[in-house]
Amino acid sequence: MYQMGDPMRLKSQQKSLVMLLGAGSLFLLAFFLVPLLFVLSESFVGDDGVVTAARYMAVLVDEQFQNVYVRTLKMALVVTVIAVFAGYPTAYLMMKLKPSRKAMLMSLVILPLMTSPVARTYAWIVILGRYGIVNQTLSVLGMTKEPIRMLYTEGAIIIGLLQLFLPIMVLNLVSALENVPNEVEEAALSLGSNKVGTFFRVIVPLSFDGLIMGVTLVFTGCITAYVTPAILGGAKVLTLATLMRQQALVLMNWEAATVIAVVMILTTLVLHTVMRRFRPRNQV
Repeated sequence: MYQMGDPMRLKSQQKSLVMLLGAGSLFLLAFFLVPLLFVLSESFVGDDGVVTAARYMAVLVDEQFQNVYVRTLKMALVVTVIAVFAGYPTAYLMMKLKPSRKAMLMSLVILPLMTSPVARTYAWIVILGRYGIVNQTLSVLGMTKEPIRMLYTEGAIIIGLLQLFLPIMVLNLVSALENVPNEVEEAALSLGSNKVGTFFRVIVPLSFDGLIMGVTLVFTGCITAYVTPAILGGAKVLTLATLMRQQALVLMNWEAATVIAVVMILTTLVLHTVMRRFRPRNQV
C-alpha cells in the first residue's frame, strides 16, 4: 500500500546512492582516469612539445619490442588455455561435493590468493632451481647427469603465472556453476544425453559467462604481471611489464616506457571489448 512517507524515503535513498557513487567516481577519476589520460597524452608529445606519433613508430618497429610483445601474448594464451582445461573440471567436481567438502576445497583455492605473489614466486626458485627439488629428484633417480636449466625460461614463467591465476579462474567458474540448476543436468541425462555431452551442451553454455570473465581476468593479468616474470624470467626472458621497467629504470628511456604502458593498456581494453561480445546476450 502506498504511504505518504514513501517519497521521502525514496528521495533519501537516492541521495545516499548518489553520495556513494559520487565518492567512488571521484576516487576513480583522481587516481585512475586522470593519470591514465596523462600517460596517454604524454606518449603523443615529442621533445619539442609538438603532437606526434614518432615515439610509437620508434617502439613498434623495434624488433625487441615485437619479440617481447608476441612472447607475452603467447605465454598469456598458454596460461589461459591451461587454466580453462584445469579449472573447469575442478570447479564442476567441487559443485558435486557435499557442502562441507566444497567449503574446504574453496578455502584451499582461496588460500594462495592470501599469500604474497613474491613469496609464491620465490618458492618456485626452490623447486626449479639448479639445485632445487626437481633437479635433485631427477639426479637421485639417475634420469639426468647434470642439472637441467629450468629457471629464466618461458616455461618457468608460465608455471608461475598458472599458479598465480588458476584460483581466479576456478572461483569465476564456481560462481557461474552455482547458478546452473541441478534439474537441468538431470533433465538432459533423462533425455538420453551422456555425461560428456551434457557437460559440453548444457553445463558449459549455461556457465559461459563465468568462463568469459575468467578468461578475461587471467589473460589480462598475465599480460600485465610483473613480479612473476621478473623473478622467474629475469633479464633473459622479458615480458611487456619487465621490458617497461627496464626501459624506465635501467635505460632511463621514459618515452619508450610510456609507449609500452599505453600498448599494455590498449591491449587489455581490446581484449575486454572482444570478450564481452562472446558473453550471452541475456547478460549485462
